Amino acid sequence: MSSPIINTSSPRSICLSIYHQALTRVNGRQCVAAFLHQYPYQTPVALIALGKAATQMAVGAFDVLGTTISHAFLVTKVGHLDRQLIQNYPITCLEAAHPIPDASSLAAGQALLDFINQLPLRFPILFLISGGTSALVEILAPGITLSDLQHVNQWVLGSGLDIQSINKIRKSLSAIKGGRLATYLTGHPVLNLLIADVPGDDLQVIGSGLLTPHEKQSLPPSLPNWLYRLTTQACPLAQPYHFEHITQELVATPTLARQGASEAAQSLNYPIFNHDEFIAGEASVVGRILAQQLSTSAPSIHIWSSETTVHLPPQPGQGGRCQSLALAAAIELAEQNNIYLLAAGTDGNDGPGPAAGALIDGGTIPRGSQAKLNSVDCLEQADAGRFLTASGDLIYTGPTGTNVMDIIIGWKR
Repeated sequence: MSSPIINTSSPRSICLSIYHQALTRVNGRQCVAAFLHQYPYQTPVALIALGKAATQMAVGAFDVLGTTISHAFLVTKVGHLDRQLIQNYPITCLEAAHPIPDASSLAAGQALLDFINQLPLRFPILFLISGGTSALVEILAPGITLSDLQHVNQWVLGSGLDIQSINKIRKSLSAIKGGRLATYLTGHPVLNLLIADVPGDDLQVIGSGLLTPHEKQSLPPSLPNWLYRLTTQACPLAQPYHFEHITQELVATPTLARQGASEAAQSLNYPIFNHDEFIAGEASVVGRILAQQLSTSAPSIHIWSSETTVHLPPQPGQGGRCQSLALAAAIELAEQNNIYLLAAGTDGNDGPGPAAGALIDGGTIPRGSQAKLNSVDCLEQADAGRFLTASGDLIYTGPTGTNVMDIIIGWKR
């Protein structure tokens, strides 16, 4: 395969071009269409698209199946619904809250069950699931309130727990997560196409495993007593027979995004290291470690998939985990003008606010400091976004139509 043409007007433009090529490789419309071209439906099918990439994935299905799709239902994050793109298709579209679910998430969950219940018996269903589904669609376990759900989500997002642990907690509060949605699909042949946004492409974790068999899982240790009490109200798990008619396939993964980035970088004639090692841990620590590795390496390009965590202080500032990681790297690389590091979400979101992440270099700290900001203080206060706004290093993409965790691109010239 020939290398994609990338913008070579400046090192920063090159890094951004590599990032955008990675996004293109895992675009939801493209990946769903490619799969369905190989395995098309010949008879009418219902479509259900859930997650941040739901719009693009649904359009990819319509591109191939057209009027074969007789019923269609979509839920995505507020601001991620491209109404112009979807307007010509017969599809019910809802927007719901993310990352903290609200009443719209419960309404979307009930609308999902209503949509399924009105389908004829044994009618085929094509599910399209991407990251963000856990917050966007919910049916609560008996005894759990919306207030409980929001309190739990606020706690876990600031706890520093990884996504596997967070989703174990979410599943224990839900009547559809952890494979329980399968109990509502008895008799329907189901194909579930997924975009993986979790380490190891674990089907039990993507969207909290709505259609994936589960066994009883142990919860993370040392949960607060109030949270542990809520988890004891979990609904029974689905039984093996509920899944006999369900097939699941991954259509986009972090590995595929890194391959797209690697191919885009080939024309630069630097050694390229496409790391299989998944990057996790506290974002500020990881940023320093990666910066040190780049600083001591020979000239080369490094590409990682990541999902780091940030322990939030009581009054967090601006920016998400990618911005924290990037600012920590910038502190380590200050005045080293031959190194660039990009850290960004592949979904176009990094924490609250519109930025996808950041691209830092040796001039980041001097530029931000001109605004009388202290980089270390901003990092400690989970306020990396404020510093990186001042330094001019934030990346904005808007919704990307995919979600395969975060990507980190490091380049030493």
